[in-house]
Amino acid sequence: MSGAWKVAYADFVTAMMAFFILLWVLSMVPEDTRAGLAAYFSGERNFDSSSTSPISNNPFIQNTDKIDTRDLKINETERSHYAIAQKLKQMLMADAVPQNSSGISADDVGVQLRVNSDIFFAPGSVDLLPGGAKVLESVLHMLNEYNLYLVVRGHADSGEARPPFHSAWELSGARAASVVRQLTEQGIKPTRMRGVAYGDTRPLKPGIDEESRALNRRVEFHFHRPEVMSYSVVY
Repeated sequence: MSGAWKVAYADFVTAMMAFFILLWVLSMVPEDTRAGLAAYFSGERNFDSSSTSPISNNPFIQNTDKIDTRDLKINETERSHYAIAQKLKQMLMADAVPQNSSGISADDVGVQLRVNSDIFFAPGSVDLLPGGAKVLESVLHMLNEYNLYLVVRGHADSGEARPPFHSAWELSGARAASVVRQLTEQGIKPTRMRGVAYGDTRPLKPGIDEESRALNRRVEFHFHRPEVMSYSVVY
């Protein structure tokens, strides 16, 4: 028993050595990479439905252009998600999508681009505006470049609906269908896409003023792998 403390002390010293070696290694890693790694290992890769920033508040997504995923122990699915996120981020930076009304986020299934529907449609309408056509060009390029499936999620403000659309459900569904139809006419197979209506059931902000309501009017493009064409990508 008199020597038991030596074993415990040796374990303590070993742990402290490992800790200080880890700190030394991390001190040589660039800040951007360190932030991305922290996000990866903490599991912060889910959609942030409250996010209003152009780029997801996930540091890994923010730093997709600065992190070499070849050096990380991630699977091919995760690697493809970051490649897609990088493409979408470049699209935002190139002003293909107005940054003040858009956002990128990711989860375990795919990557999502959020765009304010006021860019796509006039109030209460499903007729595509020039800004919407520009966004769809970028979405079309993404679908042609990658073997991806797409869920188009329509969201509408409850006060925006007007005949022939008598509810936010009908308006958001018609808008999602309009986007899918436009992409179909450009050669994307209908089997690769789905349109979903959420009406006003998933607001980003409480609709207490026009700025909040405008933010809630949006179209979301969820790019995902073919093998996960299931309930999870709709929900």
